[in-house]
Amino acid sequence: MAEEKEMDEKKTKMQNLLQEEYLKSLDGIEDGQLVTGTVVQVNNEFVFVDVGYKSEGRISLDEFPSVPEVGDEVKVVIISKEGKGGQIIVSKKRADFKERTDELKAASETRSPVMGKFDKVIKGGFEVDLGGEYKGFCPLSKADVVRVEDPETLIGISDYFIIDKFHGGTKLKSVVNRREYLDLKIKENKEKFFSTVQIGDVIEGVVKSFTSFGAFIDLGGFDGLLHINDMSWGHVTRPKDFVKKGQVVQLRLINIDSETQKINLSLKHMQEDPWTTFEQKFNVGDVIKAPVTKITTFGAFIEIEAGIEGLAHISELSWTKRINNPKEVLDVGDVVEAKILGYDLDKKRVSLGLKQLEDNPWDSIDARYPTGMTLSKPVVKITNSGAFVNLEDGIDGFLHIDDISWTKKVKNMASFCAEGDVIDVVVTRVEPENRRIRLGVKQLEGNPWQTLRHDYPKFSQISGVITNVTDFGVFVKVPGEIEGLISKYNLIGPDEEFTDEVLKKFTVGDPITAVVVECNPSTQKLSLSVKEMVKRSQQSEIAKYIHDDNDNGDTYSLADMMRYKDEGKEKADN
Repeated sequence: MAEEKEMDEKKTKMQNLLQEEYLKSLDGIEDGQLVTGTVVQVNNEFVFVDVGYKSEGRISLDEFPSVPEVGDEVKVVIISKEGKGGQIIVSKKRADFKERTDELKAASETRSPVMGKFDKVIKGGFEVDLGGEYKGFCPLSKADVVRVEDPETLIGISDYFIIDKFHGGTKLKSVVNRREYLDLKIKENKEKFFSTVQIGDVIEGVVKSFTSFGAFIDLGGFDGLLHINDMSWGHVTRPKDFVKKGQVVQLRLINIDSETQKINLSLKHMQEDPWTTFEQKFNVGDVIKAPVTKITTFGAFIEIEAGIEGLAHISELSWTKRINNPKEVLDVGDVVEAKILGYDLDKKRVSLGLKQLEDNPWDSIDARYPTGMTLSKPVVKITNSGAFVNLEDGIDGFLHIDDISWTKKVKNMASFCAEGDVIDVVVTRVEPENRRIRLGVKQLEGNPWQTLRHDYPKFSQISGVITNVTDFGVFVKVPGEIEGLISKYNLIGPDEEFTDEVLKKFTVGDPITAVVVECNPSTQKLSLSVKEMVKRSQQSEIAKYIHDDNDNGDTYSLADMMRYKDEGKEKADN
């Protein structure tokens, strides 16, 4: 019995101590006080928090951004120590508000960055959620370091802001500034970058924008340049073929200047230069099979291997075809065979040829089209000076306008033939080295000039018909349809003087006889003379007179001949 009594006394003493501690705890808690509690229970609706009071505080689960776990500490505000049923009433929401108020006020005084989120677009700028039911106003001009073209693109973005003006409460009385924070961050990033990186380092950035000479890479608010020549070891014409806007890329730092703040980056230096091993893989004369990557007016680029492109010049595409643009025979993506004609490692150039994989038809052109060969072929093109005649695929011969007729002067090629006409021609000259073949039509017949010179040697008489009378002479058509000229001074006798009245004696269509003074087939020139004919006739008469006198036994000297000529002249004067 004594032991039981002792136990009861100890129990009573313990209860009195606990009661005293409890009463002390009640004295330390005041309505409106911010205290830290411990989560003791969580269900589908409420979170129960022990704040050291006789009862636990109950908080709606909606006040938590995420479901807490038992044992987590949470700050709450005491609303009332004695709620209905004696239960303590607490609020996490008010605790968050009070705590955020203190944080924002302190940040405003020290201009320290605070986290916020662009909530919605309003007149002149944005409403920014600063947390704890606080809203701030961010002017459009202070939302970014660059001009904001489309404000909607910032909605939902969380970032740090500097508080320019702070007012307690949840209305839009606080003014915040994101641009100042970004400027500070960019300055910090830039200083760190220039003080820590070295040439050769691999840098990560985001493709920001493009220019004709490359792309700008955002390195954290400041830009580096990826030049078009540093995008690939091969030929580059479009920067957008190698990087895309917004793409995160790894690049190598190849140049940095802290004074000018210039940063040069390279994509191609992320890989070994393929040109260093080119000679180990390829030789002049090798045939490669590769795709066409680009076509220009002067040729086609062909990718020999990654980073190395060769150029097949337009002149190296075909032995015979007249190619005005490589697109006529090639398309981008075509896989072709080409021969390596040469290379320059210093300039990183490779010359390729497609036609070298085929026999050159001009090498055997002499055998296929010997001089004098007669052909019937179509006219493919008319020019002012002649016509091109197609002999075979890709090979044309040229018929000059002067090689149509020996005697007729053709002034307009279209008057002789038209494109598509099949005409008879003869091969007159072959020049394989110049890739030329000359053709003729007049050579199909004999040369009337040669015939004329043979039949009418110099000083022989020839008859013809006057075809034209000009102020410098008379044109005469003679046998062979050849036209000759009697100059005006050769229209009179040797003892006559020329006057303008002489030309009036001659009429187109009249027959006339003269002697040949010059007949040149190569220049097609025929000169005739009436004067020379009369002179020779007179000499013939004198010679006959002398011959007759000699038959009578008399002698006739040179002096007699001259005297006879003088007498004849005196009679003519009288």
